[in-house]
Amino acid sequence: MSAISAQDVNKLRQMTGAGMMDCKKALTEAGGDFEKAIEILRKKGQKVSASRSDRDAKEGSVFIKVSDDKKEAVLIALNCETDFVAKNEEFQALGKLIADTAFNSKPADKEGLLNLKAGALTLNDKIVELVGKIGEKIEVSEYIHMKGETVVPYIHAGSKLGVLVSLKGINGKDVTEAGKDVGMQIAAMNPVAVDEKSVDKSLIEKELEIAKAQILAEGKPENMVEKIAQGKLNKFFKDSTLLHQAFVKDNSKTVAQYLDSVSKGLTVAEFKRVSIG
Repeated sequence: MSAISAQDVNKLRQMTGAGMMDCKKALTEAGGDFEKAIEILRKKGQKVSASRSDRDAKEGSVFIKVSDDKKEAVLIALNCETDFVAKNEEFQALGKLIADTAFNSKPADKEGLLNLKAGALTLNDKIVELVGKIGEKIEVSEYIHMKGETVVPYIHAGSKLGVLVSLKGINGKDVTEAGKDVGMQIAAMNPVAVDEKSVDKSLIEKELEIAKAQILAEGKPENMVEKIAQGKLNKFFKDSTLLHQAFVKDNSKTVAQYLDSVSKGLTVAEFKRVSIG
């Protein structure tokens, strides 16, 4: 077998972005076959990915893509191990590629997303390649697809926290600014649901159980427990559900009242909040 030239090593490096020594070893192992060498480098990435599967990936970025008519959006959270990698141009480019691909194909779930093709490779293969190059665990931790009358995105400083808000009752108005205000509210106050009707029943039961235990521990009469517990639950709804929360920009109004003041009948259909770390 002829020796691997520096030009070939550099060519493979340009094709893959892998390190010079890794490219030389892969070409040597592949007998100079570029396709085989690329596969060897990908396998190296898979080994790195597997070896780091138990590592915490608590850094990363949120990526959002919204349709031109603002009726549809996707949100992707791409995680890694360090903030240094999260700011890396290739990591950022990969996140944007995943978001764009998700938006164009609308997969049903995260598994379907990772199996989508981006060129010759699947998105999962693309992640594996970057893992092999960077040497950190990289994973898609969240994938959200949302539709509505108007879907407004909000990304908090540093791209570590992202929100999608679906508004209804827009009556043909541009409610983007109101949506951003509500997105900021969700980012800051982390509500559990839109309103009391959309709170998970198991959470309501848990809150009632905690309230009753507290009331009994305070020595209140048993015949008053249910009434007092219901009062505590109502307080929970006020503090923890979006529409009942005090609006962060004007505490004299609830979020529901603020939206109604923007446009009569305007409200929130649903929201998603994703935080990295």
